[in-house]
Amino acid sequence: MIDGLKPYAAYKDSELPWLGSYPEQWSLRRTKVLFQERVQKGFPREPLLAATQSKGVVKKEDYENRTVTAQKDLHLLKLVEKGDFVISLRSFQGGIEVAHCRGIISPAYTVLRPRALVASRYFFHFFKSRQFIESLGLFVTGIREGQNIDYGRLSRVELPLPPPDEQTAIVRFLDHANRKIDGFIRAKRKLIALLNEQKQAITHRAVTRGLDPDVLLKPSGIEWLGDIPAHWELRRAKQLCSRIVDCKNRTPDQVDGGEYVVVRTTNIRNGRFSLRGSYPTDRENFEIWTQRGAPRSGDVFFTREAPMGEACLVPELQNLCMGQRMMYMRPNPSELNPEFLLHSVYGPVVRAYIQHVSNGSTVGHLRLGQIGAIPLLWCPIEEQREIVARIRAESTPLEEAITRTEREIALMQEYRTRLTTDVVTGKLDVRVAAASLPEIVDAAADEAAIDETTDELEFEDTE
Repeated sequence: MIDGLKPYAAYKDSELPWLGSYPEQWSLRRTKVLFQERVQKGFPREPLLAATQSKGVVKKEDYENRTVTAQKDLHLLKLVEKGDFVISLRSFQGGIEVAHCRGIISPAYTVLRPRALVASRYFFHFFKSRQFIESLGLFVTGIREGQNIDYGRLSRVELPLPPPDEQTAIVRFLDHANRKIDGFIRAKRKLIALLNEQKQAITHRAVTRGLDPDVLLKPSGIEWLGDIPAHWELRRAKQLCSRIVDCKNRTPDQVDGGEYVVVRTTNIRNGRFSLRGSYPTDRENFEIWTQRGAPRSGDVFFTREAPMGEACLVPELQNLCMGQRMMYMRPNPSELNPEFLLHSVYGPVVRAYIQHVSNGSTVGHLRLGQIGAIPLLWCPIEEQREIVARIRAESTPLEEAITRTEREIALMQEYRTRLTTDVVTGKLDVRVAAASLPEIVDAAADEAAIDETTDELEFEDTE
C-alpha cells in the first residue's frame, strides 16, 4: 500500500517538538483560526449524543455500552452539528472525535465547528494521529479522573494545514487505505469467531457428556440438555467452592507507579486474562483490600457485570486485587478442578442460567447469591482432570491459531496508525498515489470486494 510513496521534495521546520518538519508548501494555522467554538444551547428536543473513542460522536441510543443519560436540564446541553469535532474528557487518550450526526452533548465538552478553509475529513484523520494525540498531553489539566484538556491553551496551538487539493488527496488515499485495512480485519475477526465456535463445541460436549461415548446415561432434569452420564450430579457453585469473594464497593484507588495491579472486568474475555486495561495501586491500598483475601493461582476470576459471566484462571502473579464488579471463586481441591470450573462457566448449563437470572439482558448484573447458586455438572475429580487434559489437547491448536490471528490484527492496526500519522503530517507524499485510485461509486460494493479478497486470506489460514 505504501510502495512508491516518498517524502515531499522540500520541508521546513515547524518549531513544534511533536510535529518537527512539514512540507514547504503547507502552512501553520492556530486552532482557533481553523475552528470556531460552538456554544449553542437550548435544543432539548435533539437526540442525546455520546463521545466515544471507537465510533466518534454518535447517538447515545446507538451506543451499546452503558453511559449515564441526562434526564433533566437538557436545554443546558451543547448543540453539535454533523461534521463538528468534540473534545471530550478522554480526548487526551484517544484524540478529538468527529460528530456523525446532529444532537446535544454535555456542556463539559468543547464543540468545534470547522471553518471554510478546513476539509473536515482531513482533520478527522489528523485528530486521530499518534503524534497529535501525544501532543495533547501538553494541554491536560487536573489529575487522575479529573483530567481534561485546556482548550484555551490548545486554541493557540498551530496545526499543519495542507493546500485544499492536498487535503483532498490525503483524504482520498487514507479513506481507500482504511477500507482495505477494515476488510482485512473483518475477515480475520470472522476467522477468530469460527475458531472460537470450534473451541466451544469441544468444551460443550466434554462438560456435558464426558469422554466415554458408551457411558450409561440418565435424564439430566434439564429438558433442553437431555441426558448426562449416570454417575454425574448437578450441584451448585457454593457447594464446590471453599470461597466466593466479591469486590463489593471497595475498589482500590489508582496510584500511578504503584507495584500492585487492580484487575478489572475488561481484563477478562473468552476465558483469557490480559493485563491491558488494569491499573496500578500501592501497598497501602492493596493491603486494605486484601484483608478479605487476595486471589491466588488456582482461583477463577468471574465478572458479575459489564459484562457479566466472563471468567478466567487467576494468573500466577502475587500482586493482584480486584476492582468493582469483579470476584473470584476458590474451588475445593478435592471436589472441583479450576480448569473444569472455567470450562463449565462457558458451558451450556451456566450460560443458560446466566441468561435466565438476568432476564436475557446483555447489561444486567449478577448478585452474589445468584453466583453461589450457579449450577454445575459435577463428576469425580479424576474424571474432571481427564476432561481438562482432553480439552487442552484439542483446543491448543485452535488457541494458537487465534493468537496468531489476533497478532496479525494488532500489526495491521499498528500499521494503520503509523500510516495515518506519516500521511497527515506530511512525512509521505500521497498525491500521485491518490490520483491513481479508482473512483468509489458504491461503498457497499467496494467493501464486498474487499471482503472477497480477504476471504482468500482466511481460507489459506484455515488450511
